[in-house]
Amino acid sequence: MIRRAPYVDLVFGPQNYHRLPKLLKNLEKGEGCRAKERGNRSRPKRETALQVVEAEGVSDDSKFDNLPAPSHSGPIASVTIQEGCDRFCTFCVVPHTRGREWSRPVEDILQEVTEWVAGGALEIQLLGQNVNAYAGRDGEGVVHDLALLIRRVALLEGVERIRFITSHPADMNDDLAALFGELPELSPYLHLPVQSGSEKILAAMERGHTVAEYLSWIERVRQFRPDVAVASDFIVGFPGESEADFQATLDLVEAVQFDHAYSFCYSSRPGTVAAEMGDQIPREVAQERLARLQNVLNAQQLAGNQSRVGQVVSVLVEGPGSRGDGEWTGRAADFRKVHFSHPRDPTGRILNVEIIEGFAHSLRGRCV
Repeated sequence: MIRRAPYVDLVFGPQNYHRLPKLLKNLEKGEGCRAKERGNRSRPKRETALQVVEAEGVSDDSKFDNLPAPSHSGPIASVTIQEGCDRFCTFCVVPHTRGREWSRPVEDILQEVTEWVAGGALEIQLLGQNVNAYAGRDGEGVVHDLALLIRRVALLEGVERIRFITSHPADMNDDLAALFGELPELSPYLHLPVQSGSEKILAAMERGHTVAEYLSWIERVRQFRPDVAVASDFIVGFPGESEADFQATLDLVEAVQFDHAYSFCYSSRPGTVAAEMGDQIPREVAQERLARLQNVLNAQQLAGNQSRVGQVVSVLVEGPGSRGDGEWTGRAADFRKVHFSHPRDPTGRILNVEIIEGFAHSLRGRCV
């Protein structure tokens, strides 16, 4: 980054954003610099010293204490409850850039949610790099897993919807699965990345779960909430992936019938184990496989959205649609995007909308 952008004076990671005011002051004074790039012949002389700040391994409360207090947010508010990851999947750089797993204290989360709701939020999105690994303590020292935290959030007045992203299959548990059938505030939406349908590739990725275990969790959640929308992530062309391995992914997709998915060609990340693996898949092979996978996923999403035609769904209105002219857009409880017409601004309200058309990535309806 420094070589390509010599005008950059400060580089710091996401674990350090709460330190930005101090870092800027240090930069102005020329203090605390890890590296200085003055007088380098390959680029113009700098007026200030270059500062590179390494990512801290563990977060602390001060990171969140130094952020502005929540204010009016609109209908949806995102609340970070967990950061980092201890899984060290061989393709992933998150543990190196975000550090190890760390969970915010329960009371801090509840206070932030309360403030967002006071500002107009109806839906709370609980965020984490590995959100279902959450293990925070309350004021009495009681450890809460994600299921218990969701129960606490649901008790707060004004919270209409709760959603959590992103989960890891190896950190699912029965309490979390059962919660989908118990709490009306918990949206019927589960984002559970699988990455591959091949046991061999999952082992090479060091995902910590099997295909059978993944399918078992999907089945259990659907037992509690049959209408749950299931989303996932896929990596195509991981080192060593054969055509049979890729077919196993297609078989998994066919078995699950996903409602939404993110899919990518494998991309090497410096410092990860997979970057040093042999049998790297040619880019053109990975791209061809990705196109085939996305065709199947898009067909599933289209069929799923078209099956909603005639249903009446509750839509949390987020704001104007891209068309303008009285069109508005929002999210159904299962996170599907819905477009509809309304004579007045309904932003921030939950409306009943009858679905009249289903597209690959959205729905169109009319207010009823």
